[in-house]
Amino acid sequence: MLRGGARRDQVSHAAGTDDRTGDDPLDADQERRVRAVLALGGVPQSDLPDGVQQVRLRLLERTASGQEAPRDVSAWVAVVASHLAMDWHRAERRRERLGERLAALHEPAHPSGEETSLLSLAVAQGLDELPAVQRQVLVLRFFADLPVRGIAEELGIPEGTVKSRLHTAVRALRDRLHENEVV
Repeated sequence: MLRGGARRDQVSHAAGTDDRTGDDPLDADQERRVRAVLALGGVPQSDLPDGVQQVRLRLLERTASGQEAPRDVSAWVAVVASHLAMDWHRAERRRERLGERLAALHEPAHPSGEETSLLSLAVAQGLDELPAVQRQVLVLRFFADLPVRGIAEELGIPEGTVKSRLHTAVRALRDRLHENEVV
């Protein structure tokens, strides 16, 4: 699925060097964020567990190599997840069915009406049509709720570039929704 499949012995070795031996390096909120970012980035539901494991492995490898812990682990895992989603698109070179992604985002505790479902479908289709770099900043800003400065720092690009990509992506998505008479 995603680049650099992890072997069990690598995970065990990395976990053994973690100060929290035996503990999962991702808490439940971080894991949900990773799943959501991957899903919004176009990774099919069936590959989400592998994506979560990749993020977990990278966090363990970072710890095992003696690197300094990320200042904001939640932001770091969201950015890593967005990179994995872009990697998946490059490797697969195909679009997944929209239903899988929507199923990954749908929370059964909050049933949506027909109007909300249509809007969700239209937004997901609009996200599909955006270039990967625009989709990435849009997902990180509005779904992962990272500030522009945080996105710029995590992606290693200027804040102005983040703002420009966000502006262009929002305009394209809005135009798409108006074009289809969704909003």
